[in-house]
Amino acid sequence: MIDLNDIHSLSEFQRNAKSYIGRMKKTGRPVVLTINGKAELVVHDAASYQKMLDLVEQAETIAAIQIGLEQVEQGRVKPAEKIFKGLRKKYNMAAKK
Repeated sequence: MIDLNDIHSLSEFQRNAKSYIGRMKKTGRPVVLTINGKAELVVHDAASYQKMLDLVEQAETIAAIQIGLEQVEQGRVKPAEKIFKGLRKKYNMAAKK
């Protein structure tokens, strides 16, 4: 959630960039920058941004696993050997022993 104290104009950010960067590193919170009173940019320190990307990746992985589990419960899966057998037949490949 964005704190209203973290919304500033781009020109103010440019004038005081070092101060804002220090604050972002300390708090880990992004700063929303406005242009002509409208929110246009979000600035994040690198460590916090990477943490956010990691959390997004984790959430996507969990969602994919949940979809897979739902498909298993619905019986919408096939045994791997059956799939491999079909692929070997389709591409005229011999089975490995």
